[in-house]
Amino acid sequence: MKKPYLMRRGAAPVLALFLALALLAGCGGAGAPAEADVPEPAEPVPAEAAETPAAAGPEELTAPAVVDDGRARPSFCGHLQVKDGKLCSESGEPVMLRGVSTNSLITAESFLNDQLFRELSEDDGVNLFRLAMYTYGVGIVGYCTGGDKERHIQDICDGVELAKAHDMYVIVDWHILSDGDPNRYADDAEAFFADVAERFSSYDNVLYEICNEPNNVDWAAVKQYAERIIPVIREKDPDSVIIVGNPDWSKDLRSVAADPLGFDNILYTLHFYSATHGKEFRDMTEELSRNGLPIFVTEFGVTASSGGFPRDLESADSWIDLLERENISWCMWSFSKAPEPCSAVRSSVIGYSGFKPEDYTDTGTWLLETLSGHTGR
Repeated sequence: MKKPYLMRRGAAPVLALFLALALLAGCGGAGAPAEADVPEPAEPVPAEAAETPAAAGPEELTAPAVVDDGRARPSFCGHLQVKDGKLCSESGEPVMLRGVSTNSLITAESFLNDQLFRELSEDDGVNLFRLAMYTYGVGIVGYCTGGDKERHIQDICDGVELAKAHDMYVIVDWHILSDGDPNRYADDAEAFFADVAERFSSYDNVLYEICNEPNNVDWAAVKQYAERIIPVIREKDPDSVIIVGNPDWSKDLRSVAADPLGFDNILYTLHFYSATHGKEFRDMTEELSRNGLPIFVTEFGVTASSGGFPRDLESADSWIDLLERENISWCMWSFSKAPEPCSAVRSSVIGYSGFKPEDYTDTGTWLLETLSGHTGR
């Protein structure tokens, strides 16, 4: 079995990356028709700033860090569990994970570097990193559609090791979107999760997200898929925390609440975009959370559901207030330089670490301010 370790590959063909970025633009996250994504104004994008893989060659990891900043960290909270409808530490105390998601893996793998993970963890207060691995894509992207499987797996291994080295939790995300029904590639999912669950069975910091955003399918079909995949993971990693998506791009929590899965240590995904999903969805979330449904916001944005304008930071603040009250962990889409308003870093910025305040979009600035305002476990 290949041991997880950090290794970068050479750059992929430029055409394939442009096709992949075109496919992944926006988040697709709520079933709304895609609107035109307008970049942050007035900046030409130099070729050097394109979101391409890092140069070939190994990168040395720093020694594993202990980050004692009052937030939930693997070094203090250990292997997580779900107890009484809440994500909890190994000792049973509720915890909050707050973090960021990649925009795909291969098209954003230059962000998988030691310096950035150190900065996110130690300077910015991130204690969660989500590795969004698209199952359906174009060219080298798309694990189940002819993409580079070995490279995807290596990116997962790199991200997990970096998160471990910098005292962060990490989500391995089987990022279905265009494929709609998770059963479509269930054979691939079974093989993938058997592999990664065995690789990371001894790790305290790994959570598994088995279907990002099911769509055009009902909860019965998603539940059937989950009942197939969860035992595969649990055979290798018996106490793992597993996050399960649901219909309507992971917003149909009422169907889940009416017919939940019969496994322990399960959380159910909720996704929202603050300019599209407002009070109606917050009210639903609060009601179901208080009735004991375990919820995890593995993806949200401060924009429209397309990833484009408008931003609605006031609505985003209301969402964060609710999630913090209800101890619902969250992860923002996306830590990316893609030229769309939901990205945290400006598309013209050169480099993948050492970001200055002016390098961030309004989305990124809001994220950093929000993280700095929430320091508790």
